Amino acid sequence: MRLLTRSMAVAASAVIALSAAPATAAPQLVVNGTFAAGTAPWWNSANTSMTVESGRLRVNVTGGTANPWDAMVAQNAIPLTQGKSYTLSFDASASAPVSAVTTVQLADAPYTNTLTKAISLTTTSKRFSFPFTSGLGTPAGQVSFQLGGGTGFSFFLDNVSLTEQGASGPVGMTNGFYVDPNSNPATWVRNNPGDSRAARIQSSIASKPMARWVGGWSGDVGASVSAYVSAADSADKLPVLVAYNIPGRDACGGHSGGGAGSEAEYRAWISAFASGIGDRPAVVVIEPDSLGDFACMDAAAIQARNRMLTYATEQFRDRAPNTWAYLDAGNAGWVPAATMAARLGDAGVGNIRGFAVNVSNYYPTGQSATYASAVNTALGGGAKWVIDTSRNGKGSNGEWCNPAGRQIGTPAQLGGDGGTEMLLWVKIPGDSDGNCGIAPGTPAGQFSPDIAIRLIDGT
Repeated sequence: MRLLTRSMAVAASAVIALSAAPATAAPQLVVNGTFAAGTAPWWNSANTSMTVESGRLRVNVTGGTANPWDAMVAQNAIPLTQGKSYTLSFDASASAPVSAVTTVQLADAPYTNTLTKAISLTTTSKRFSFPFTSGLGTPAGQVSFQLGGGTGFSFFLDNVSLTEQGASGPVGMTNGFYVDPNSNPATWVRNNPGDSRAARIQSSIASKPMARWVGGWSGDVGASVSAYVSAADSADKLPVLVAYNIPGRDACGGHSGGGAGSEAEYRAWISAFASGIGDRPAVVVIEPDSLGDFACMDAAAIQARNRMLTYATEQFRDRAPNTWAYLDAGNAGWVPAATMAARLGDAGVGNIRGFAVNVSNYYPTGQSATYASAVNTALGGGAKWVIDTSRNGKGSNGEWCNPAGRQIGTPAQLGGDGGTEMLLWVKIPGDSDGNCGIAPGTPAGQFSPDIAIRLIDGT
């Protein structure tokens, strides 16, 4: 099943970068998360002992316990507000590969949790980051690390942080979404001022905020991305970008195959992409279709893809701190919600803001939100999601490749049905899905004024 194509828009001309104002520091709810002041107020249960060693917490765990909670370290008196969004982050490793559990929960019976995450630890310290929305309202929350249920080992912990997610993110740093002056529709309008369709395409499509797709055609990806986010930054607007260069892209034989030539090449490319954004505000959708087309991949290819996607999430987390990144999660008619949630988990969604649905597809916003909510529930309830509404004004007729009778949907906005964080035009309205449907002679990614007018009219 092929669901999206790319925009081949030419990179924006280089501009002078203006630094965005830094995000307001989010309230820090964990005390002594660096253990610079010793261990207090952290405490440990039976079957553990703890000390500060080389600037981090070392917890020695005895083996032979039955349950994870039989060996714990934790901090109590954490205030939580029901419905507020938070992020729990920390660095952790172990003396041997083991599994553990981290929670945010009530400190006392009935120990109701609002975040529970299994973590796989190795001898190499790794940064973990889990966004969630609290289902609890209490002054008596707890952040815990549950280490029992296995053999004895040493657990190492550092840089523990629990912060509120507020308007200090990229939305709070900007004033509305960025309109790409060099999008395919805008470029066509500029080059065809005498065409009778130009005014309508300008008014209904080219003047609206939409995503900039970034791939192998973008040249020096770091420079290209930097120029684009700089232009948005200078306008005090929030840019939306799509990373679309995964090796083996469109694995099921659709019209947009390609991608980087190797895993190593992709790692360098996505790292440069994230570095190109830097500390400026942005929204990024990561690799549309990449978690949907597993049916056309063998086990080794799936493992490699998960490694690359996880690396991508880590790069945006670490190199682009004011970016909200969303892994693509297909659409309401493709992969069951529970299956997609498992795939997202394997691909590192816990490192970033959340996931995107309906990219380059046509499912109605309500149906997409229902699907996204089911995915989020299966993930444990901690992720955010966005919906592509670029072409869903009349919903889906079951076809994906330039179908007739479709229509542009709600332009980019904050909020949406059923807890949706944003509605976005991710697909470029008027860009062809391939040599098919109502545009049999238009290659994938090429803008067609005929397709654009039909999307405006819904014909």
